[in-house]
Amino acid sequence: MTGLGYQTAFPAASGKPLASRGDLTAFLMALCQRIGADSYMLVAVLHDQHRSDVRIVASNWVYDAIQVIGHRTIAAIAESSLAAPPGTRPQAVVPSRAMGIARVLDGEQCRMLDVLGHGEIFPLRLNVGRQQLYLLFSTEEADRLDPAELTRAQMRCCHALSQVPDLLAATTQHDPLSDRERECLHWVSEGKTTDEVAVILGVSSNTVNGYVTHAIQKFAATNRVMAVATAIRSGII
Repeated sequence: MTGLGYQTAFPAASGKPLASRGDLTAFLMALCQRIGADSYMLVAVLHDQHRSDVRIVASNWVYDAIQVIGHRTIAAIAESSLAAPPGTRPQAVVPSRAMGIARVLDGEQCRMLDVLGHGEIFPLRLNVGRQQLYLLFSTEEADRLDPAELTRAQMRCCHALSQVPDLLAATTQHDPLSDRERECLHWVSEGKTTDEVAVILGVSSNTVNGYVTHAIQKFAATNRVMAVATAIRSGII
C-alpha cells in the first residue's frame, strides 16, 4: 500500500494518533499489507508465581487457531530467543522445517501451526514505554517477508504504541503486588538499600525484606533484580 491510501488506512503514518481499538486494528492491518504478511498478533506476556498469562491485545488470527495452538504456545514463541529486539535482524519460526525452535515447540504444535496457515512466524519485541509487548507476523509460506521491511514495521509500531499508553493499559496491566510490595520494588529499582527503603517507608528492614520476598515469589523470580526487571517490563513500577 502506498501513497494516499496508505496514509488513510494507517493513521500513525500521517502523524494521527491511535485513538481507539479500531485505529489500532487498522494500523496493524495496514502494516500487514505493507510488508506482505497474512496475519498479525499483538500480545503481552504477564507472569505470576505459577504461570505465564498471554493477553492478546489485537489479532486477526482465526479464533479456532488460537484455541488449538493455545496461549502457552503463543507465549513460548513470543518469548523465545528468536524474538528480535528493536534494531536487530528478525528471525523466523518455520514450523515445517522445525528450524531453530527446539525447546519452544514440539512436533505436534509445529504441524498444527503449519496446517492453520502459519507456515512462517516472525516474533518481534516491542519496547513501549516501560512495557514490553510482542508482535507476531505470519505468512502461509516461508521466505516471503523481507527482514528489512519487518524491522521498519517494528520501529513504526514501537513509536505508534508509545503514544497511546492508556489504550494498552486495560489489556496489558496485571498487577499481582500489594501496595507495599510495589513501593518496595520501586525503591529497590531506584538503587535504594533495604535499610534506606525501611527509613523511607517507616518500617523495619525485616518488613522490607518480607515485602520484597513476596514480590519475588509472585513473579516466580529467583532474586530481587529479576523481580524488578519483571515489574518494569510489565509496567507495574
